[in-house]
Order: sequence, then C-alpha cells, then structure tokens
Amino acid sequence: MVSVNISLKREAYEFLRVLKRKNKSFSDVILEFKKRKGEGDIIKLFGALKDRGIDWDSRKKGMAEFRGSFNKRIDETRKKMERLRNDRAR
Repeated sequence: MVSVNISLKREAYEFLRVLKRKNKSFSDVILEFKKRKGEGDIIKLFGALKDRGIDWDSRKKGMAEFRGSFNKRIDETRKKMERLRNDRAR
C-alpha cells in the first residue's frame, strides 16, 4: 500500500477524528465520503418534513418577526455608530 502525507487544518483533523472509530483508519473515513457521493442528492430531502406536524405558517411568521427585529437592531446600531463618528469628527 502506498502512503502519502497530507496537511490538514486542525478543524478538518478534528472533524475526521470524531468520525474515526478504533477499527478504522483516517483513509477509511475519507473513502466513506467517496462512497456516499451520490447519496447526498438534495432531491432525496424533498418531503422529508412533510408529515411532521410542523406549523409552517407559524414558523414563517416567527422568522419574519426575527428578521425584522434583527434588521431594526442593526439599523439602530449603524445610526448610533454614525452619530459617534460624527461627534468625534467635530
């Protein structure tokens, strides 16, 4: 078996280490991703949450309220920072 050394960022190493079991090598873990390549098609996810009793209208409304509140806070922060910048410039 030929061996090749590679460099990984710590985050990538930790990700693989979590997936690795005692009876598997890092190569085995990586090759499992290769086997799964076609299995991750997004089309397979359509309808996965269909019959889960989720009130999607309520979820949509909640997200809209959250986005509105978030955008309002960002706008208020931006205005405050502009005022501070203008006050310092004087």
